[in-house]
Amino acid sequence: MKNTVSNTAKPLIFAWLVGLMLLLFVLNLFFGSVIIPVVDVFRVLFGEGSTNQTESLIILNFRLPQTFTALFAGAALAVAGLMMQTLFRNPLADPSILGISSGAGLGVALLLFFTGNVSSQTFASVDIISHLGLNMAAFLGALAVLMLILFISNKLGNAVSLLIVGIMIAYVAGALVGLVKYFSRKEDVYAFALWGLGSFSNVGNSQLPVFIISISVGLVLSILMMKSLNLLLLGDRYAANLGLNIKLSTIYIVIITGFLTAVVTAYAGPIAFIGLAVPHLARSLFSTADHKILLPSTMILGACLALFCNLVARLPGFDGSLPINAVTSLIGAPIVIWFIFKHRNFTTLES
Repeated sequence: MKNTVSNTAKPLIFAWLVGLMLLLFVLNLFFGSVIIPVVDVFRVLFGEGSTNQTESLIILNFRLPQTFTALFAGAALAVAGLMMQTLFRNPLADPSILGISSGAGLGVALLLFFTGNVSSQTFASVDIISHLGLNMAAFLGALAVLMLILFISNKLGNAVSLLIVGIMIAYVAGALVGLVKYFSRKEDVYAFALWGLGSFSNVGNSQLPVFIISISVGLVLSILMMKSLNLLLLGDRYAANLGLNIKLSTIYIVIITGFLTAVVTAYAGPIAFIGLAVPHLARSLFSTADHKILLPSTMILGACLALFCNLVARLPGFDGSLPINAVTSLIGAPIVIWFIFKHRNFTTLES
């Protein structure tokens, strides 16, 4: 990819992105399906309280954790997508390509099946299951697939084979989900469909610290992989000649990507297109393949896109919130189509 953006312009672009992220963060607190006066929002945020307790509840217990969730989930998925595209040198790779999201879905489907048919209780009627069991089931399902992927990656010698195996695992997990849904009650199938639409509102104030810390750890680890990611763009042979342990680096990347994807999917459901579309935006915006620039810019762009989608999903006039996956797909799909038209003859990522 040719570098057409001057080095002096890149810090300016980066500063604009940070400003955009902060603006979208604030807008998510001020706007939503329920109209709250701006003055009242300021009062609640600065601890002065509000004459309307409902407004305080909406801002502090719903909008604030939802905004933080969108911020960190968007950054995590974008970085995971960038790492997958670099590892497989495939511009259409995304965080779900190894079947980790499908594993999370399988965990949730099994939870719905057993709580619905064995205990004769629906998912939505049990608070413990809906708040704790859902996240745990999704995370355990994703973790199980991640462990399987790591075991296979230790046996395989190249990333292409790992990619194919990951896709096959996703198909198997999807087939098992289909079987579970077939034998489940319609209430449980409906609950699973709602979870599959994705939502940034599933993380409450009590869960938010764990979510933020987990994502932050994964993002810090991804930053430590910048040099390895740059070397992988040169090809396995050149990277190995420069001293990179290809097998070990692949395992590290899969672990970090899998961990970020598992945490986001467990708490927010499977969020589509952010991990696929954002890395292309970052590459086009900065005209570089250097991960020292791409990683931080991808984090911020991912956060911006997630915050924007969350804002659109909660626009005044809607009764509640639109499915976040519907919004991310409507925005992310045109970005990917635009990239394909711009790079019609691409086969791999350019270095």
